[in-house]
Amino acid sequence: MRTNSFFLRIIFIGALFTACDKEKNDGNDLLFTVKEAPEWTQLFIRTDGWFGGDGIFAIPMHQDTSGTGKQLIIFSDTMLGKIKNGTLQKGYHMVNNSVAFLEGKNPDTTKISFPVPQDSAGKDVSLFPVLLDGEDGEYFWLGDGFCNPANGNTYIFAYRIIDRPEWTHTTFKFEVLGGALIVLPQGSTFPFPDQYQLPLPFFSNDDGKITSFGVAVFEDTNPVTDDTDGYIYIYGTRDPHKEVLTGRVKAAEFEAFDRWTFWNGSDWVTDFLQAQAIADSASNELSVTPLPNGEYALISQLNSIYPTVIMRTGKKPWGPFGKITELWDCQPDLAEPEFFAYNAKAHPSLSEPGELLVSYNINSFAFWDQIEKHPHLYRPRFFKLVFEE
Repeated sequence: MRTNSFFLRIIFIGALFTACDKEKNDGNDLLFTVKEAPEWTQLFIRTDGWFGGDGIFAIPMHQDTSGTGKQLIIFSDTMLGKIKNGTLQKGYHMVNNSVAFLEGKNPDTTKISFPVPQDSAGKDVSLFPVLLDGEDGEYFWLGDGFCNPANGNTYIFAYRIIDRPEWTHTTFKFEVLGGALIVLPQGSTFPFPDQYQLPLPFFSNDDGKITSFGVAVFEDTNPVTDDTDGYIYIYGTRDPHKEVLTGRVKAAEFEAFDRWTFWNGSDWVTDFLQAQAIADSASNELSVTPLPNGEYALISQLNSIYPTVIMRTGKKPWGPFGKITELWDCQPDLAEPEFFAYNAKAHPSLSEPGELLVSYNINSFAFWDQIEKHPHLYRPRFFKLVFEE
């Protein structure tokens, strides 16, 4: 089956740490409590239509900061069907990407919808097909995104994927062909017929060692504070050690790829291949978020699929990010030996003041053999950090 945890090299399932309802100190005078967020977890336990999805990013549309606007929630591989009396009904199927819309920022089942486009024959299809020239059979998995304050467009990072069923050397029979930007023009509405797509030039595959960008976005463009630099920070990963990289560009120049620069450890340079790691042992979805103490939190899964959600902190959006703080043990969700946790990240646009909502996903190495037995397997779970004043 398919998963957004690209290029996995290590398979490790084991209990490392339990953080539920414990007070934590990251070593930098940042005190917080880690608590379950069952109201958010329950929001994605569904029995009709969307019942599971790979990855989850929340994007406030039209730069709404009041908490009353609409959130665009994006997923990659998505399961659709019906679950009746706990049993997955025949006819369930997968599309490669989908969205949900949430009115406001509260986990209200009456405020969230999961629309799915259909083709002329009434068949469910992916919302974002590959419109770029490329190989037959390409599809998109989605990275992070944001609504650009400079032009009102929503930008979503995407990975160009193709299945390779003939491969015998790896468990994961797919290839990443490159990156792209999906652009939803200001005012565009579902199913986004006016979307356009741009090839993303910041991608490298050196003998299977992938460098790519779009695993997280941090917008340092808050119009209500002077303590911003006006840049959009775009984070990437590099194998084989899941190193985290960062680039940046001014919001108004976002589509001008020659204006992007990348942190090489001492300066910003134009060659993305010179980018130096600001952290390692991360995952292919993550987040970088401001903290109450003025620092920044990099939250990810440990080593892509270890069953622990971690946080590192740094003084700048480009780090460097320091020692690991273990936040959450995902082991209780691993009901079968083939299950694994991945894709952890924070969702500041869904968080209450003084809190930070965090999600992670569960998947299986034997997905198609186990989804009927565990129909609610494939969805995000949530907890939150509650900061002390």
